[in-house]
Amino acid sequence: MFDKHIKKTIFTLCVDNYAPEITALTYPLIKRYAQKIGADFHVITERKYPEFAPVYEKVQIYDLAQQMENTWNIYIDSDALVHPDTPDWTQFIPLDTVAHNGRDMAPIRWKFDRFFQRDGRKIGSCNWMTFGSYQCIELWKPLDDLTQEEALENINPIVHELNTVVDRKHLIDDYTLSRNIAKYGLKFTTLRDIFQPWGFQDGNWFWHQYTHPGEVKVVMMRQQLINWGIVKPDYFGNNQKLVSEIKNDCLQNTK
Repeated sequence: MFDKHIKKTIFTLCVDNYAPEITALTYPLIKRYAQKIGADFHVITERKYPEFAPVYEKVQIYDLAQQMENTWNIYIDSDALVHPDTPDWTQFIPLDTVAHNGRDMAPIRWKFDRFFQRDGRKIGSCNWMTFGSYQCIELWKPLDDLTQEEALENINPIVHELNTVVDRKHLIDDYTLSRNIAKYGLKFTTLRDIFQPWGFQDGNWFWHQYTHPGEVKVVMMRQQLINWGIVKPDYFGNNQKLVSEIKNDCLQNTK
């Protein structure tokens, strides 16, 4: 049967041997999701922008996606769990629209320039989960009119983030994509907005926490896999510490 081929790629980022104990939990699920929706799976492992924080390497998608001639480009953080029942969101998102799972209020986080002011929508990117087609490839375009120092001066982490593992450099990718949405006038939606007309307030499709140390994340992720029914309660053995115990260990190690 004839059917027009739609090329999709799910990208993730894993540079500097990032947290193999985390990717051991997340990659099987992301690969399963890729197989489910007919997408290739591509891990960005090389540093192209070593002067930036590792998260900025996500903008490699701008060149990679064009070289691959993708119809759809999907980015999922390496520390995100994807439930096996997650639908193919490219069936809900128009080609002329980009999407995140959710959004932030941009004026809380970013100092506005003329692009944000002109755009007026005040969209703050949450770039751990991103969908964009070939029509919207500028979403991932690297900064070409600001230096890293200028960009960092425009980033204001919230108090909760500053009390955890997050600093300005950690948010450079969110800032860049937020600015590109405004700069290029990209149409925007969220998966949460898409949920509602179909009767879902929150489908519980994903798990992602960016403010916790790796040791805490592993414990929380294992528990989430048990909660989802993906593994049995005894799958990880009897050495599974409580999250509170891990947090205490982390605090002791920082004193």
